[in-house]
Amino acid sequence: MDKELKKLEEMTSFLQKELSQISDEMFNQQKEINKLKSEITILKKRIIELEEGSNTAIDKDYQKPPHY
Repeated sequence: MDKELKKLEEMTSFLQKELSQISDEMFNQQKEINKLKSEITILKKRIIELEEGSNTAIDKDYQKPPHY
């Protein structure tokens, strides 16, 4: 009985450690996702700004490549 209890305690300890590591990794991934979402938002705004200001001389000289 003591062996079985000891084995269960070891398994529980192992699983708690694994769960903690998974939780930490999920937290880090969520931070990265949030950072990437923020960067995407900034880039979308920048693209809109560039499209709205496309009447510049540089844009007038730009021609699409022939395959378009």
